[in-house]
Amino acid sequence: MMANATTNPLQLLPLELVDKCIGSRIHILMKRDKEIVGTLLSFDDFVNMVLEDVTEFGITPEGSRITKLDQILLNRNNITVLVPGGEGPEIRGDFLD
Repeated sequence: MMANATTNPLQLLPLELVDKCIGSRIHILMKRDKEIVGTLLSFDDFVNMVLEDVTEFGITPEGSRITKLDQILLNRNNITVLVPGGEGPEIRGDFLD
């Protein structure tokens, strides 16, 4: 018999997991060689997100680029992976020279 979210309290639905991340740091892999790390403030049913204290990591023809932003609104169409509690590539050293 297959378990679902109503019979197994340890199983979370995707939006429930994102909801648990509000107020926490989240690492987001975007389309087109871009990664974002920030504190999740809110999201809607379509998983459009508002983040604060944001660091954006990008790859350009000139090399890697790091941009700091106070707040950002992300469109879900550009999000590929969400990593709750992720620290981003800067911590791993991917973007350090």
